Amino acid sequence: MKLLIKRETIVQPLTYVNSVVERRQTLPILANAYLKLDDNRMWITGTDLEVEITTYVDNVNVEEEGECTITAQKFLDICRALPDDAEIKLRSEKNKVMIRSKRSRFTLQSLPADDFPRIETQNWQERFTITQSELKQLIDNTSFSMAQQDVRYYLNGLLFEISKDKLVSVATDGHRLSKSETTINGSDNDQARQAIIPRKAIVELNRLLNSTDENVTVELNDHHIRFIFAQIIFTSKLIDGKFPDYKSVMSAKLPIKLDLDRQEFYQTLLRASILTNDKFRGIRLGFKDSVLKVASTNPEQEEANDEMSINHYDGPEMEIGFNVNYLMDILKVLNSEKVELSVKDGNSSCTLNIPKDNNSKYLVMPMRL
Repeated sequence: MKLLIKRETIVQPLTYVNSVVERRQTLPILANAYLKLDDNRMWITGTDLEVEITTYVDNVNVEEEGECTITAQKFLDICRALPDDAEIKLRSEKNKVMIRSKRSRFTLQSLPADDFPRIETQNWQERFTITQSELKQLIDNTSFSMAQQDVRYYLNGLLFEISKDKLVSVATDGHRLSKSETTINGSDNDQARQAIIPRKAIVELNRLLNSTDENVTVELNDHHIRFIFAQIIFTSKLIDGKFPDYKSVMSAKLPIKLDLDRQEFYQTLLRASILTNDKFRGIRLGFKDSVLKVASTNPEQEEANDEMSINHYDGPEMEIGFNVNYLMDILKVLNSEKVELSVKDGNSSCTLNIPKDNNSKYLVMPMRL
């Protein structure tokens, strides 16, 4: 294969693909990107066997069609190091790839293109569209609650629940739960269908999404999900497992409801967090009359006490312990002046959401201090 391409057109696609290429791979070919030339288009693919990104560059000067593999990181580093206006000549022969640009010459090893692994997908059973901004917001609203390397493997990802006109995103690590939903177009499924997307796939997908109104086509079957947008085809395997029943958890009745100023509540928690235990990050919320007290201590016997005014609190005096990071993570994504905090007693969980808006709702379990 032979081609001539401008540096400025290939750096960004290579950056997309390189993000999923394994640095510490068990298979040497997983460090490579797969290149294919046909019809003046250059296809570039990278994979770690769980996630696959394919993108393409149009209007490439193709002198000879073909395919090869090339070390992804080295190829990207070479392209980045060349001048902005450089033209790159690339030629593959047997187990070598030659790269030229004016006086610069590089020869990289190549592995057989036939050995490059692909995620085999077929028989897509579901298809719908959603804008990039809506999908990105949905992920931002919930992904921070995903578990990391939990033995309950089905928690190490993000749940998508797809129904006829709605997409619900849910994440939990067993200590907190985040739920957000938005409308979608094109799903023919009358019954809700669930898919658990692995953590790495969600992180990489979110990096690729922009806050634009451009549509994303989402396809899925029992084992895979695919997102097609902006010259990118992003495919991921799904986690095979049963996600916890989030609806029953969220349906618990919490009769005491408080409207709090979001920014003031966040700043109060931030100040109290300075003197928390570095490992457990526990704070105490105290409710009494029209005051919300926030307190923390640490093993050095240091203390922090702060408070803020609350309106219309007529419940009993109580104290509840929480991980302050969990509360602050929620307040960062709730884009409103006020937040509604709901509790029942000193031993129960709390929920946070925007008043009169249940599109996004968050639950945090209490901790014993």
